[in-house]
This record gives sequence, structure tokens and C-alpha cells, in this order.
Amino acid sequence: MASVQIKEAFEKIKSERRTGIILYLTVGFPDIETTLNLVPALAAAGADIIELGVPFSDPMADGTTIQKASFHALQQGVTLKRCLAICSEFRTMGVTLPLVLMGYYNPVISLGIDVFTEAARKAGVNGLIVPDLPPEEATPLRESAENQNMDLVSLLAPTSTERRIRDVCATASGFIYCVSVAGVTGARQDVSADGLSLVQRVRRHTDVPVAVGFGVARREHVEAIGAYADAAIIGSALVNVLDTASRDEIVNEAVRFVVDLRGDEPTSPRGAE
Repeated sequence: MASVQIKEAFEKIKSERRTGIILYLTVGFPDIETTLNLVPALAAAGADIIELGVPFSDPMADGTTIQKASFHALQQGVTLKRCLAICSEFRTMGVTLPLVLMGYYNPVISLGIDVFTEAARKAGVNGLIVPDLPPEEATPLRESAENQNMDLVSLLAPTSTERRIRDVCATASGFIYCVSVAGVTGARQDVSADGLSLVQRVRRHTDVPVAVGFGVARREHVEAIGAYADAAIIGSALVNVLDTASRDEIVNEAVRFVVDLRGDEPTSPRGAE
């Protein structure tokens, strides 16, 4: 079954005049079975794109919540290859919304760039986020991903210079990930004004969709981001829900969380059949 490309997802978001919802999950947290159950349920609840975190031993961009989830998944033997197999399983299950792998560069290099991108494309991956890969060194992975019809999502932060913003925007595809704070991931009380200002700076250089992440936890945050950007990225807040929910209610609690973020009840499944 063909998946929806990232560009198509943002075109749909724009046509519906709303703020997109991008959800992050660590693959294998709390376990593989739950991950397999969650993604179709979150697609039906209204997620536009799912970002799947590849567990890594040194997740330098992540705060304690995702560090804990990543460590837990590693203890269960979740590897990059296992994550690719799970993506393939989602496609077999009928999940069609875009899947973006978020992982660090070392496992990619270890597997081999071209080997990895070909395997990712065959598994149904639509995009990649590699937070520890500087744009100056990203050309080999970007070109390899493009050859497989995948987007390498670029990241920018409030500390990014105008020159860095311009250079990143020149090669951006899929969407640009605007980090709202100069720090690590983690739910926060308010959306950073610096993050929203960054969106305005980025808009001057590109028409590629812009999404804001780091610290997004509530509907009010999504609304604030929607006044500036195309989508909000929610990670640690959702992982917290998974961590605190009872085993029997974990999927239901996650769905309720997404419905609250959207501010409405989903009228039909989105990306799952």
C-alpha cells in the first residue's frame, strides 16, 4: 500500500486550514507490541506524521524523558534494523501516513549510508531526522535519501545565524524542524517566544513547511505555534503519557491526549485502515 509523502501531508494540512500534528514515539517504549498498537491508533486519532525515534546510547539532543525511553528500548534489544522492520510492518498493517525516522548518525554510518537509505525506502520510511549531523556534513546522506525519494529534515535553533538559516533553507525538503529552545527535548509550561521568532526568520528564506518542536505539551501550545508555523511536534509529553498510563489503558490514554491536542474529535481514520 502506497504511503502519503510528507509534502502531501502538509498540502492536506494547508487545505484544511489547521495546524498539523507530528507525534514522536521511541520505538520499543514501553515495548515493541505497544509501539505496533500505538501508531495505527494515533493515525486514526488525528496525527498527520509519526516520528519514530531510533534508540541510541548517547541521545545528545534529548532530555531525561526520551533518554529514559531510549535506554529502556535499548535494553530490549531495539536496533536500527529492528526499527526498519517495524516500519515495514506498519505498512503491511495498512498505515499510510508519513513515517519519519529520528535517529543519530553513528548507527547510519555503521550500516552504510546507501545501504541504510535503500532499506529505509523499502520499509516505507518517508523522511529522516538526524539531530547530530551538521548541515555542512549532510550532503552524502541528503543525496542518498533523495535518490530513494525520502526527505532529510533540517533542524534550526534560535541560536542559528541568518547565514545558517539561509544555507539550510537552500537545501531543505519535507519540512524544517524549528527547535523552540536552545536546549534539549522536554515538556515545558510555555512555547518559547524565541522559537516563534525563529519561524518568522525561516519564512523569509523558504516556502518549505515549518514545524516547531521541543517543549510542546498542550493544546494551547499547538494553537500558539499554529499562528506562525505549519505544524507542532509533540514528543516528551506523549512519552510521559505512555510512561504513566496503566498497561491496559496506554493506547486509550495516548489517543485521548492526541484528541485533546487537536481540540476536536476525529471524524474518520487518517492514515490507517
